[in-house]
This record gives sequence, C-alpha cells and structure tokens, in this order.
Amino acid sequence: MLNLAGLGLGYALLGRWGRAAGCWAATAALLFVALPADPDGVPGGVLVGYLAVLVLAAADGARIARRSALGGSWRPVLAAGLGVVLLAVPAGGAVVYGSARDEAREQMLLERLEGGDQRVAAAARQPFGAAKGEYEKALGVYRALAEDHPASRAAKLLPDRLKAYYDAVSAPYAKKRHCEAVEPLTYLRTLPDAVGERLLGTLAAWPDEPLAASLYGCGVSRLGAAAGGSGGGGAELGELLRTFPDSAPAQQVGPAISERIKAQVAALKGAEPCAATAVLRRLGTTAAGLPSDRVKALRADADKGVVDGAYACGVDQFKDRKFGDARRTMTDFARTYKSDERVRRARDIAIAAEIAADRPPAGRRLPPKGRPGGARMELVISNDAPNAVEVLYTGPVTGTVSLKACDGCRRYSGAAVGARQACRTSGRSYPKARLRLPAGDYHFLYKHGTGATARVDSYSAGSKVRPGYTYTSCTYVIERSPFGLDLPVLPDPVRPVSVPRGVSPSDAGSSR
Repeated sequence: MLNLAGLGLGYALLGRWGRAAGCWAATAALLFVALPADPDGVPGGVLVGYLAVLVLAAADGARIARRSALGGSWRPVLAAGLGVVLLAVPAGGAVVYGSARDEAREQMLLERLEGGDQRVAAAARQPFGAAKGEYEKALGVYRALAEDHPASRAAKLLPDRLKAYYDAVSAPYAKKRHCEAVEPLTYLRTLPDAVGERLLGTLAAWPDEPLAASLYGCGVSRLGAAAGGSGGGGAELGELLRTFPDSAPAQQVGPAISERIKAQVAALKGAEPCAATAVLRRLGTTAAGLPSDRVKALRADADKGVVDGAYACGVDQFKDRKFGDARRTMTDFARTYKSDERVRRARDIAIAAEIAADRPPAGRRLPPKGRPGGARMELVISNDAPNAVEVLYTGPVTGTVSLKACDGCRRYSGAAVGARQACRTSGRSYPKARLRLPAGDYHFLYKHGTGATARVDSYSAGSKVRPGYTYTSCTYVIERSPFGLDLPVLPDPVRPVSVPRGVSPSDAGSSR
C-alpha cells in the first residue's frame, strides 16, 4: 500500500533502496511529462505505463514484505494505516493536476479568442472587399468557441466581441459613407442564417435600419449621375424599395426624386441647360426603373422638363457658337416633338446653325422669331448641275429650297468656263426655285445631294437683298485640281467643287 503512493515508501521501510529509487524515477518522469499542465492532459500511454509501475511495485512490495520481518518500533497496523493515508497523495495530485489542466484549457480558449480579435482589428484597417475573408475567419473562431466550449470564460466574453465585430464591419456607416457601407451591412444581414440568431442575440436584426438608411443615402447621392458604374442611384434605391418597402427611407424616395427633378427644371434657365437636360433624362430613366408606381409616375415630370431642356440646350449651343451641336440638337427636337409649338423655330435654328458651321457670320444672332412684313423681293435660283441641290438660307427669314438635277447638264472644266457658260445654254430648261424674301442681309449654303459624288463640296455665300430688285443665282459644278489649277476633267486627281454664281442685283423685272 505504501508503494501505491508512488513514493517508494514500502521499499524504504524494508530497506530496499534500489527499488525505492526506481519508484522515485518513475514518479519524476511522470511529473516531467505532466508539468506544466497542458490543456490536453497527460498522454494516455504515459499514464498507463506509470500505473503499471505502481501495480508492479505494490505486488513486489507485498511479495518481499511476506518474507521479511519488520524491526524497531514499526508495527504492521501502523504501516497499513500510513499507507492508506499516503494514498491521498496521488489522488490529491490528480485533482490538483485536473484543475491546472482546466485552467490551461481556459487560457488556450482565451488565446483563440484573442486571435479572432486580432483578425478583426487587422481587417478593420482595410476596405471591406479586401478584408471580408479575415472577417469570416474571425467569425469562425467565435462560432467554434460558442458551439464547442459554451461554458468557458472565452465563450462568456463573446457578446462584447461580437458587438465590436459588428462595429468594425459597419464602420463606413458610422462615418456616413453610405455607398461604402452598403456591402458590409448587407453581409452582416446574412449572418443570422450563417451562424444562427442564438449566438448573435439582438445583433441579428440590427443591420436592417442602417442598411435601409445607407441604400437611401447612397442612391440619392447618385441621382442623375452618369452611368459609369453608379447607375444613377437606381440600383440602391431599387434594392431599398424591394427589401424595405415600408421603411422610412423608402417613403422618402419619391419626394427626393421629385425635388431633384424640380431643381433641374429650374436649372434649365441657367448657364448650363444642356447639362441640366442630361440630368433630367437620367432622372426619368431612374424613376421609370424603380419598383413603385408612385415613383414611376415621376417619369412624366422629368420627360416634360426634357422637352423644354432640349430646346433650351439647342439655343444655348447656338449662342455659344457650337453650331454643329446646335444643328443636331434642334434637328432631333423637331423630329422627336412634332406637336410642340416651337418645332418651326427649332428648324430655323437648325438651318442657321448648319449655314453658320460653314459661314460663321450666319451665327451672329438667332434667326428672328416672327416673319417681317413689308415688300418682298424675288430671288430665282437655277441649277446647272447634274445632281440635285438643296439651298439653305437665313437672314430676316430662314428656310430651305430644293432643286432637281439638271438633265443633260455637265461639270465644267474650270471656274472661268463655268462663270461664262453656266445657266446660259439656250433652249435648256434649268430647274428653278423662286423665293420671295424681305429686304436684309442673307447667308446661303448650297448642298449637293442626289447624283453628286462624296467629293462634291458644299458652298456658302452671303448677299444683301435690297428693295426694288429681282435677284438671280445659278449653281453649277466644276472640276478642280487638288493643286488649285483649273484643269479639264480627268479620271482621278480632280476634286469636284460646288460653286454658285454670285447673287446679283438687276433692274426690277429683269434678271442677269
């Protein structure tokens, strides 16, 4: 029984010091392996080996004791009692070791918790997209502690750690960076399904309100913006109306878009009507794409503003001498809004812009709104070209007239020949157009159309129409050398150019 204590006292009582030393060595080896206490305890093989040594020592001690007489004052009863008492040594040691092992396990779990905290701290210093993996690993640590060691001290610290986790992930929301906050808040909203509401507690429902506010704030900040990845706020506002249709931010979407439309309509009278019109178009597109009938109805307000904006934009482009843009804008306006009362004037501005693009003096001022009264002079335009011609004019009045191709007419070999012979072949009927124009300064643009090659140039000119005269003009085509020399017609190097004969005054009733 004394040997079972693991101290070899039975052998010492019998004076067998060698065997006692063997027991001491076995116990020392056990202590070397077991201390300091490890969370996993002593390896099973070591324990089995040590117990086998104790059993063998007890059996060997019993065998030797039966053949040996105890001397001195020792008595067997006292020895037996002492052996029973000393059995408390290994038992007590086992209890103390178990307590130390439990503490080691707690420390190990606390270290795991600290590792998760460090991952969260590191992730908080990066954008969410780059740090999402670290956040997920930290959450995996917290979840394992809660599920595998629910009674541990580390598990009891999880509520505070999870609150810090949510604060780190949602940091952009706290800083009012709403667009940046949408992705991490959406991620937090998925956690109840991933880890369970029991672990998260009240945090499970927390992201709903911040996410609704962020979707609204981000979407409104992008209203009217060019696509470029933002989509004009439609993606965020659409998600808000689908996911949180009854939330306070969702109820503010319609009024926010309406106010933005009103602001852009007012801006049409400012310095940048074209920019305001573009914003109105995007606002209308955004409103039409949202899942709310009340919001969709705002498309009509935006479209009405676009009509006024398109006209204002064309006028502004003309005033800024962006004649090519003004022509396209006003042509589109007249083609798109045929029932609008400004269509006729839009066409006049488009004509004047086209002339001014080739002849800048024609763009010094917008064409007049009204039609002047008083006497009108006649202008007769003849076409001596083998292709159709469109004549655009602007001045006190603006308009266009078209002349058919001249049958049997040809291109002239040079400017001098054309000036002498154009529109003067007797017996030939030249296509003509007659215009009755109020007196004033006019600008003309002659455009060759059907039957002309791509290399026929347009030609612009100016003239002053005075009372008491009839005016004539003749348009014809010559072949011109690319080197500026008038040459006969050749197959390749020549470049056809449209040249009208100058508009000239004559005595009333006659023409030249």
